[in-house]
Amino acid sequence: MKINRLLLFIVLLTLAAAAISPAAYRPETVRVAIARGMEEVRVDGDGMLVTDDKGTALAVDVPGIVRRSGGGTLVMGGTTSRRFTFASPSLVRINGRGYRGVIELHPADKGILVVNELPLEEYLVGLINCEISSLWPIEAVKAQAVIARSYAIYQKDNRKNALYHLESSVMDQVYNGADIEDSRAARAVKETEGEVLVHAGSIIQAFYHSNCGGHTEAAVNVWGADIPYLQGVECTYCVNTPPARWELTLGLKKIESLLKNAGYQFGTIREIRGGRLNDSGRLQNLLLVTSRGDAKISAVNFRKAIGYAVLKSTSFTIRQRGDEVLFSGAGNGHGVGLCQWGAKQRAGDGFSYREILNYYYPGVRLERLKN
Repeated sequence: MKINRLLLFIVLLTLAAAAISPAAYRPETVRVAIARGMEEVRVDGDGMLVTDDKGTALAVDVPGIVRRSGGGTLVMGGTTSRRFTFASPSLVRINGRGYRGVIELHPADKGILVVNELPLEEYLVGLINCEISSLWPIEAVKAQAVIARSYAIYQKDNRKNALYHLESSVMDQVYNGADIEDSRAARAVKETEGEVLVHAGSIIQAFYHSNCGGHTEAAVNVWGADIPYLQGVECTYCVNTPPARWELTLGLKKIESLLKNAGYQFGTIREIRGGRLNDSGRLQNLLLVTSRGDAKISAVNFRKAIGYAVLKSTSFTIRQRGDEVLFSGAGNGHGVGLCQWGAKQRAGDGFSYREILNYYYPGVRLERLKN
């Protein structure tokens, strides 16, 4: 899960104003954007009920293809509507992938937007094996269920007037529907049903990441907001796991091109050096020696420009060999909140999910949502 949008930065800065009380908030469903920008969408399912934007049941053939039409409308077969809604007693299949709940198709600025509305707890069961493996120690899986629930509720409240509450990618939480659900994921969700993390009476924005590389990061170093429960903590449990260490080699011309595409105009880059380290041991900034003079860029913005999947964290050292730069790093992700691989190892050593959560989110309480 990665967060880089200005909207979420603003949310962090206005955390107190966006407080959510577990006693007053009982979400029944969440709305997840599962696809966008597609020119056509294939829909299938048993016993399908299809309705238009007025709620009128339609006699259309399923399986069928929905395409974007002119004037902000969609067309399926010979039927045109500003929105199609699909419901099935089993699963609705979108481009072959199964989803619980209801599927809505909307015309977007580009192509088609597909939104899945479903019960929160069912969403969590589908999410588990997208974010981690349900085969991990069950206490780690339960910790994942709690933080994913907390994050979803926070985002739902923050985006209550939007067409959807959550992205289905690393921009929020990875969710690929019902096809990879299993009994262990369902058990973890059931055994933590309704449980959320609370700080100062409000449900927290429970950020998490894959691997911190030895020390989690403070939110202030990534998004500029000093959040009490998102402070960096030492995490030795993840350092020997498979994704902890990585190396990357990039040419100076490639780096220059990626920075230019991200809106930076530094001129010809001749050398890259690592700058100051923050309290968690991650790079705070980088120094670029260019044809236009020396320039600094924050490590967070540098990683964003290079690509989150390419430069896996901001915990790295730099060596330059001619026109190539070797990055040697640790960890994977922004580093804020719970370290998933650290949680796995802690659970394997006998820590409960409550102990795991209290460690990675200092000062929080575990509470159950009220009916």
